[in-house]
Amino acid sequence: ELAFPLRAARPRLPKLEVPDGHTLNSWLRQLAYEGAASRYDLSDRSVRERVEERLERELKLIEEKDFPGYFLIVHDIVRYARGLGILCQGRGSAASSAVCYVLGVTAVDAIFYKLPFERFLSSMRDEEPDIDIDFESGRREEVIQYVYDRYGRRNAAQVANVLSYRPRSAVRDAAKALGYSPAQ
Repeated sequence: ELAFPLRAARPRLPKLEVPDGHTLNSWLRQLAYEGAASRYDLSDRSVRERVEERLERELKLIEEKDFPGYFLIVHDIVRYARGLGILCQGRGSAASSAVCYVLGVTAVDAIFYKLPFERFLSSMRDEEPDIDIDFESGRREEVIQYVYDRYGRRNAAQVANVLSYRPRSAVRDAAKALGYSPAQ
């Protein structure tokens, strides 16, 4: 009787400011193409065509899914951290996105390596893509405070994965790291 669709509790992204004359979509598009110009030699026609085809395909799906704000927030956080010299890196399935690459969120060239964008974001799924970013541990708090100040504490959450080893698993992993076979 108390069941409800979990999507009903889905939080909304905070309101984002974009330059005058831009929508979230047009601003993401502009940033993506500016990033592409700095990452690729677009004077080479074949490179330009490959980059434009991939970016257009990704940007179209991002727009259809109404996710440009999500990408802009991630870009803003990474831009802020890097502006302060804080080491950070996007990882995981986000590396399959050319948009994440040209925005500087990830360091893996999804176009060069022909990575499937659908592993990261698919038209079949409704949820936002998962963009994991690791920040330098000694300066992580600076980024957290920026996010709280810029987007509000009610619009921020932290997720951490803490592993605890049982003795058998710890010994197995240590032995593997030292080059021993599983049987040893």
